Amino acid sequence: MPAHPTPRRGADAFGLWIDGCAQYAEARAVSSVLEPATGAPLAEVARASGADARRAVASARRAFREGPWARQTAAARGRVLLDLAARVRAQSEELAVLEARNTGKPISDARWEVGSGAACFEYYAGAATQLAGSTPPVDAPGLALTLRQPLGPCALIVPWNFPFLIACWKIAPALAAGNSVVVKPASATPLSVLRLAELAGQAGLPPGVLNVVSGPGDGVGSALVSDPDIVKVSFTGDSVNGAEILRLGAADIKRTSLELGGKSASVVFADADLARCVEKSLVAVFGNAGQDCCARSRILVEASVHDAFVEAFAAGTQALVVGDPLAESTQIGSLISRSQRERVQRYLEIGREEGARLVCGGDVPKDPALAAGAFLRPAVFDRVTPSMRIAREEIFGPVVAILPFRDEADAIRLANDSIYGLSGSLWTRDLKRALRVARAIETGVLSVNSSRSVFLESPFGGVKRSGLGRELGMAALEAYTELKSIYFETEEGM
Repeated sequence: MPAHPTPRRGADAFGLWIDGCAQYAEARAVSSVLEPATGAPLAEVARASGADARRAVASARRAFREGPWARQTAAARGRVLLDLAARVRAQSEELAVLEARNTGKPISDARWEVGSGAACFEYYAGAATQLAGSTPPVDAPGLALTLRQPLGPCALIVPWNFPFLIACWKIAPALAAGNSVVVKPASATPLSVLRLAELAGQAGLPPGVLNVVSGPGDGVGSALVSDPDIVKVSFTGDSVNGAEILRLGAADIKRTSLELGGKSASVVFADADLARCVEKSLVAVFGNAGQDCCARSRILVEASVHDAFVEAFAAGTQALVVGDPLAESTQIGSLISRSQRERVQRYLEIGREEGARLVCGGDVPKDPALAAGAFLRPAVFDRVTPSMRIAREEIFGPVVAILPFRDEADAIRLANDSIYGLSGSLWTRDLKRALRVARAIETGVLSVNSSRSVFLESPFGGVKRSGLGRELGMAALEAYTELKSIYFETEEGM
């Protein structure tokens, strides 16, 4: 009997995914995954140890060095990714319900994220055939060319706020380039990623190319980052853990990409379409219950329209529907846990103590049907100064701080007065101003007269303490490759 026999797969039981099949963890350890909206157990999941992580890395190493995946043509790999995308679309409702229940997010959001995940595999299925080197002219009679080759086994560490979508962002380009991967989802939200691994096996992905190990970061994550056979680490999460990953990987000079925290600003000038700005900004701030690194949790408003904006934004906030994640009308679901809600509530207290005015929200819904969950009504703070903690620290909950600014220079100064630089929005009808301010704001991505700044086709990532490297677009695909230069001598007699 093998040391780690395949567990029985039930609707509420999930094993690790190693070497192309579901497996028990060491000593058959399990964790109970809770449903944030009810506080009740949702599933039992195998809880990996450091030894399980190393077993998954060994599987990825064998698959890369001995298996067919890295040596297949890009077109052949693309066909497998297209098959996987089709299977995700065919199971989209199952995956969306699983994601909504596991994260507490509205079902409408979960459906969009699953569809976007499928689109991610479709994009990189085609992009794989466009990954090319070059033939640079050199100061010699021969021919120089460059190749882009896969790196090897990669560790992909996924957060709990967008577990399925961000897993797709990392897995798709890594596989398209010919690598093998070990994915570590967050302990609270592993279900959709484990289901994705099953679908990948059905799509014909060779065993060991995609492995998933769920477990605690201090055991599983550290083991993956420290393993000498892991060539690259891609991490999405908080800045403290990002710094620790850099430290752990330094001994092996691991390639590392980090998408970390944010305290993004939305800059609203007086000439903006305020009604549209308010409508779109509500989603940009409170989407996913504010548990989003890109959340525009600081809104900087030109002083002449500040009061009118606050009034309109508060009215829009109070109209948002907080409720059961599986209800079609719900716009704001549960936070990931009661402990996360308590963390956000402490920031509400801090804001009041510092002198900010709580305009609306910040209370727990009275609906008895929501009492067992981790729900919190979105909160709007006014009379905020730049030095306040609610204006500087990432709260990661449905809380926004609104600050006034005097002029363009003041807006830029306030927007850049942060250790973070991930995302942001700029609202103005003045094209010249939009270009000036967009160039001046220190951030990795920015949208003008929009709250959308993340697209499959365009690089996404931050500056300052918001991270290193980029997800998405061709930049992500290239980041999963090694660039090799080759020179052919053509002169006779050499």
